[in-house]
Amino acid sequence: MADTAVGLHFDGCLFSHGDEDALITALSQGSGDAYEILIQRYQQPVYSLVCRLTNEPSEAPDIVQEVFLKVFRNIGAFRGNSSLKTWIYRIAVNEAYNHRRWFSRHQRQEVALTAEEGSTHYADGLMDPGRSPFELAADHETRALVEQALEKVNPNFRAAVVLRDIEDLNYEDIATVLDVSLGTVKSRIMRGREALRKILEERMETGVRWSSSGLSNEPVTE
Repeated sequence: MADTAVGLHFDGCLFSHGDEDALITALSQGSGDAYEILIQRYQQPVYSLVCRLTNEPSEAPDIVQEVFLKVFRNIGAFRGNSSLKTWIYRIAVNEAYNHRRWFSRHQRQEVALTAEEGSTHYADGLMDPGRSPFELAADHETRALVEQALEKVNPNFRAAVVLRDIEDLNYEDIATVLDVSLGTVKSRIMRGREALRKILEERMETGVRWSSSGLSNEPVTE
């Protein structure tokens, strides 16, 4: 939801949607209204991010709920060393990674059990996680191909590419979210883009152009 409200009152003070410090203060005081604004502002971006970092979109709502519970519980520990968005994204990435590790272990156990019965099944799902600058730049068919190709990219590289080319975070914020060095961020983005380009080249005849600066939906001409 867009930040269209003029303001809200917290303890007699006017809170502007552009005033992050006021929101953080209200959250630390346990304001339910502040929590609602937090959800309105960040739920969709976090949901989109989680969907792209996990291969189980059906689990995304539970992961997102856990992210916001942790944000609300730990807001008092937020020291402002980064933006609120960067801090929330870091929590979201960690939750997505934790879920991936748990799911991988759980899935291996289930596959082992079903393999004994000769009835192992694999289901691949893709949920549209909402519109983003990335999605606005590509047509529906190309977008679907890229989303599917992202699932094949190494999770570490995928996270860096998603945060840079879809979420449009700068390198410094990505380093904070992923808790790695700036050099590692740049390396992961480069390697992730190259991996994605190779996957797309195998799947598309006309293709999409993946340049050093990101994705372009201009057709590749011979």
